Order: sequence, then structure tokens, then C-alpha cells
Amino acid sequence: MINLAPYWPPFGLTLTTPRLILRPIRDEEIPAAAHAALSGIHEPGRSPFSRPWAEAPAAQLGTNMAQWYWRCRANMSPQEWTLLLGIWHDGEFVGCQDIEAKDFATLKTVGTGSWLRRSAQGRGLGKEMRAAVALYSFDWLGAEVAESEAATWNQQSLGVSRSLGYELNGVTRASWGGQRQEAQKVRLTPATFKRPDWTLEVQGHEPTAQYLGI
Repeated sequence: MINLAPYWPPFGLTLTTPRLILRPIRDEEIPAAAHAALSGIHEPGRSPFSRPWAEAPAAQLGTNMAQWYWRCRANMSPQEWTLLLGIWHDGEFVGCQDIEAKDFATLKTVGTGSWLRRSAQGRGLGKEMRAAVALYSFDWLGAEVAESEAATWNQQSLGVSRSLGYELNGVTRASWGGQRQEAQKVRLTPATFKRPDWTLEVQGHEPTAQYLGI
């Protein structure tokens, strides 16, 4: 494998939990990400995403995902960034967890979003990967707030939020994929965070933080 971390430092970042490895998705791993998404993420016609990207035709989904990964990499700057972390469980790519921020130096706030293939759901992996990025955001990046949102009907996602100590932060009406949706916003701080009983292992933080201006 070619070492691209000297040119794009986040490629050297790895977060390790008891069951998961989280790290930026490389080009050679995009087919595995597309395969995981194509295997199914949610019930057809019941998209939990503000953009129903997973409902794209199979012939387009992989291309769309690749373009999104490349766009996020190319547009990263200290002023605005999205860090897309692939999720590996027992050597298998099972989903993605992102961390994003705008004007982080001033706001000290991150947003998160994620997806898991359906075959990996229901085993607590969603909670574990969200806990991982909360730990990384608070303890390593120096964030003071972590925000997220979910459709008000998405009790699985909101249940993960509650279990980690997120507090309700208002309901907003938005257009998700051309459909009106009620979205529940949630907010987590170091004071409310229900920390897991395991320690997050982090590699490659310093070059990544420097690249992000942190």
C-alpha cells in the first residue's frame, strides 16, 4: 500500500475501539464501501438521511460515493472540514462515521453522522462508533459540543443518542429528499457524555490536527 499520509495527513489517523477500527477510506477501499451500502442500509423508501443517497440506482451509487469521498478530501481546510471514517469489524467494512466542523477554532463544535449496513445493525456497533468519535472530538480535538440529528421517527438513532447522554436540542422542519420531515436535533457536551468503560486508542492524531489547524 502506498503511504499517502505525508501528503494527506488524515490517511495516517486510526481510531480503535474494542470491536472496531475507524479510519479514512482510501481509494482502493471504495468498492468495499459501495458493496456495504448496496447490501442495504435501511428499509426501502424509509431513508433516515437528509439526502436519500443510499436509494440511488445500483449503477450510480458507487460512483456517487467515490465523488463524495473525493470532494470531502479536496475541500478540507481549517475553516471547514468533513472527516469520513470507514468502519471495520472483524476485517469487514460495515459502515461510515463522519465528523464535520465549520469555524472550529471559534465554535469548538462538531457534527456527526453515520451509517451501518443492515447485517451489522442491532449489535451495539452504532453506539460504539459514535462513542469513539465523541471521545476523539472531546479528548483529542478539544471540541466542547457535538451535535447530531435524526428524523423524529428514527428511534434507533435517537436511542443511541440518549444512551450516550445527548440532550434534545429542538425540532426543525426540513426538506429531506424533497419530502417534508420533522428532524430532532441533539447535543452532547463533555459534562453530559456517558463515557464508555473502554479506552479509545488513537494513532496519527498530531499530523491530522495540524492539518485541520487544531
